[in-house]
Amino acid sequence: MNTVLVEKRLPSNQTIQIVQGDITAEEVDAIVNAANEYLQHGGGVARTISKQGGPAIQKESDAWVQEHGRVSHAHPAWTSGGHLPAKYVIHAVGPIWGDGDEDNKLEAAATGSLRLADELKCSSLGLPAISTGIYGFPKERAAKIILAAIEKYFMNNSSELKTIKLVLYDQPTVDVFLKHWQAKWGQ
Repeated sequence: MNTVLVEKRLPSNQTIQIVQGDITAEEVDAIVNAANEYLQHGGGVARTISKQGGPAIQKESDAWVQEHGRVSHAHPAWTSGGHLPAKYVIHAVGPIWGDGDEDNKLEAAATGSLRLADELKCSSLGLPAISTGIYGFPKERAAKIILAAIEKYFMNNSSELKTIKLVLYDQPTVDVFLKHWQAKWGQ
């Protein structure tokens, strides 16, 4: 069962939460998948989402790449949620640590996910700690970038998104995001 650990209402009227649990169980309009540019969901969060959502997610992902080509950091792809509670899966390509310009690529992936959720007319979104698993992005750095990207997006854009849930699975990731949350918002 997923647990809301902290929540904050931004001046722009969005509620941001840190949730510990399984992103595939979140009852939100869309969840973000930390994907690779070819949308081959073979490991990490991507594998879990694809497995729980069923074969439709990989089939739709293959069709997306065939039609549009590789997915960029700033422009995520999307598919249905298959068997998941979420209607959509937004496939954000996070940076691989060591490839260069990682901070900007991570910010672009987070911002692109929020923008696409708005384009899909979502009111709620579940977001993982993009790139901090098998891609090796340092959790401390990712927490700071993702939280700042969310805040910046809502300061600069009119949005129908009302709830953004940072859904984090393991305790070390939760601890790092909570530390940055408390430093930023003091809760």
